[in-house]
Amino acid sequence: MPTYAIANLHDPKYHPDVTEYIERIQGTLDPFNGRFLVHGTQHEVVEGSWPGGVVVIEFPSLADAHGWYDSPAYQEILHLRTDHITGDVIFVEGVSEGYDPAKTAAAMRAANEGATGQE
Repeated sequence: MPTYAIANLHDPKYHPDVTEYIERIQGTLDPFNGRFLVHGTQHEVVEGSWPGGVVVIEFPSLADAHGWYDSPAYQEILHLRTDHITGDVIFVEGVSEGYDPAKTAAAMRAANEGATGQE
């Protein structure tokens, strides 16, 4: 199942270490087949708030995402970003091909009706 690393980088600013991080990150992603889907582009908030920048990296699996993040190569450069930019990073698995949200809603309805005794 594809997995996405999503980062909300708070108040990103230029620093030479951050430039070095960006120069070196692709080499840490390649062994885990990671690829940028969103990086350094503007975003539009349509609900709530999302201060800072957005990064989305796709991996073939959750194991690949963890393998990349925990790898010695990535850990070696991580501080180049975190010393200068705070943020939140999550891993989230995508849905399978042919995912049908109506089926999810039906399962939710059935589980709720069973829990409340409603028919």
